[in-house]
Amino acid sequence: MIWRILPLKRIERNPWEMFYIGLIYSTISFLLVSFFFSKDFVLDKYRGVLLSTIGLICCFPYFYFFIKREEGKDLEISQEGRLIKEHTKTLKALLWLFFGLSVGFGFWFLVSPGEAPKTFDAQIKTFCIINKADGYEECLKSYGVITGSATNINHLMGILVNNISVMIIVLFGSLFFGAGAIFILVWNASVVGAAIGMFSKDLMRMPIGILRYLIHGIPEISAYFVAALAGGIVSVAIVRKDLKGERMWIILEDAIILLIIGFLILIASAFIEVYVTPLIIR
Repeated sequence: MIWRILPLKRIERNPWEMFYIGLIYSTISFLLVSFFFSKDFVLDKYRGVLLSTIGLICCFPYFYFFIKREEGKDLEISQEGRLIKEHTKTLKALLWLFFGLSVGFGFWFLVSPGEAPKTFDAQIKTFCIINKADGYEECLKSYGVITGSATNINHLMGILVNNISVMIIVLFGSLFFGAGAIFILVWNASVVGAAIGMFSKDLMRMPIGILRYLIHGIPEISAYFVAALAGGIVSVAIVRKDLKGERMWIILEDAIILLIIGFLILIASAFIEVYVTPLIIR
């Protein structure tokens, strides 16, 4: 319904409006999970996954039309520089959507301290296993707030390997399931939102928490979106039977260039997360 109110052409002109869509969808997801699914004895145990699943269902129409439109641009535009510029418009809209989802999830984490450990249980566990594997149980008890700066090569490689693994999942999810990779992206937004809430602890410090995790989160999720676009473009091209003749090489070349760009962004985001962010905000 909402995606019909805010059409694709308007989003390309004003990508920042997707921020409000993210806020709305994160709110819908949280309220449904907290006040509806929590009443079910079985589903109550999977609130964290349901939170992302509902967000996925909400965001799916936008993401599907984005990748469908981007595949069409591959056939309309021959200059690679101009094509990358066109892809950037969609990337901006997706980043604003991610930003809105993250801030929305972070807000609800903070204003519902009694519900947060249950509703964001899977997100808290994910955060702790990635950032505090050696003290996993202690991390869970304290909501995973990390104040240290374990800036060493092992930490860097661990983060980089994890991020590359996620990027590969996004790529193949988008390639084989079209817009299916949006689940990974919504899931990451919920994890970042929980991390913002755990670091901030109250609404007054929320801007600091947002800055703390989005300094490296924005380039990291940009890499995932680029990979999702690459896989999605090829997927739509296969469905439309455009992978033949000269069209095939144009589409594949564009997808490969997007993947290379995404990989380079991912390396940069890992360095920022390990060496820059802890020095700026502790």
